[in-house]
Amino acid sequence: MPPTELLLVRHGQSTWNADGRWQGQADPPLSALGEQQALDAAEHLRGLGLMHVVSSSLERARHTAGLIASSLGLGQVEVDERLIERNFGEFQGLTITEILERWPDHFGESGKVVKSPPGAEEPEDVVARTIDAMVEVAARHEGERVLVVSHGGVIRRLDDHLGADLPPTTPNLGGRWWTVDGSSREMAPGELLVPLEQTIVTSPTTE
Repeated sequence: MPPTELLLVRHGQSTWNADGRWQGQADPPLSALGEQQALDAAEHLRGLGLMHVVSSSLERARHTAGLIASSLGLGQVEVDERLIERNFGEFQGLTITEILERWPDHFGESGKVVKSPPGAEEPEDVVARTIDAMVEVAARHEGERVLVVSHGGVIRRLDDHLGADLPPTTPNLGGRWWTVDGSSREMAPGELLVPLEQTIVTSPTTE
């Protein structure tokens, strides 16, 4: 049996991505550009042998997944709430400017978060639930290729935990291939992929 390959990608641009707001587990919809990105990604993913689409339960991911699944004729999207974004506590709904005014010590010189937001979910908990979900997808679709639509924070923490090379940020609809064994739970990172026309790529720095 060939390995199960999961393409884990970030959702299309949301309205809060466009506004520069931290989302976490808040549930803003896709922007018009985000919908365009999903449809464009479907065309770039056509011919890659994807058989199923799995999604986070948050609207921006489900809508992205639904547009791609419909375009590719892949049937109903499988929804798994374990793939939702990290809860970012009191950062949720705020812009970086607003956060810096309240918690200036939470960001380093590079602009990256160096201290967890007040009330945030622990990163190791995000990793644990994400791995559980991906392993179950792999076991359910053994030997197939599956698109998994999730979130930037989820992707970053999984990459970091499993020693994958970290890009500066994950663009909307960008992600990485993973080879996953549903029995042994072994996961190996593969190539990065941004299946979009360059003119509509967006790379939000908020999660």
